[in-house]
Amino acid sequence: MKAVFFDIDGTLLTEKPLIMLLLPQVYDKLSKKFGISKGDARLRFLREISERKNTYEWHDWDFFFESFGIDFKYENLIKTYPHKIQVFPDVIPTLEWLRGEGYKLGVITSGPEYQRLKLRIAKLDRYFDVVVTREDVKTVKPDPKIFLYACEKVGVEPKESIMIGDDLNQDVYGPRNVGMLPIWINREGTEDYNFADFEIRSLHQLRSILGGFRDERDI
Repeated sequence: MKAVFFDIDGTLLTEKPLIMLLLPQVYDKLSKKFGISKGDARLRFLREISERKNTYEWHDWDFFFESFGIDFKYENLIKTYPHKIQVFPDVIPTLEWLRGEGYKLGVITSGPEYQRLKLRIAKLDRYFDVVVTREDVKTVKPDPKIFLYACEKVGVEPKESIMIGDDLNQDVYGPRNVGMLPIWINREGTEDYNFADFEIRSLHQLRSILGGFRDERDI
């Protein structure tokens, strides 16, 4: 294996603290705009998100703000509340170790360009040789095109690459279909019966997985 690619949200960092701050403000604005209760505003907003699940638009908060006529820009919210973007504690030690071992590192995200801002604010951007967003290929995971593009950018074959992410459809089945080795990071301990090749609860477990590949190569 020569390259390791990561998803962002739920894998490297969490934006949940920002979302928890944001959504009550969204519901309040919609309540006043439509003359409905905040509870009904919540249902209307979340229903729209649910109906667009896994589409190109679903990955962009700004799409939903614009759809409802809300004067928010997610990039501005990230800049205003940078402390709400929180890196998981196992991330930096793992990235430092991978760099030291000589792996090429990348990010593959279905999100828009503000994903790069998240990485900068979290001080993670310096670790990666390439960051691929939906804007680079005009598609989202699990489309093979986004994974093949990322591999090409760092000069490796898919079979020489690992993809790590928290979404089974996007980060496991997608890369598997192009020949990459997918690793499902299941931080919440979610039960699923469509088993991934590898399931980890922490990025620290990568050392033993990658060590196993090295041992096989040496036999």
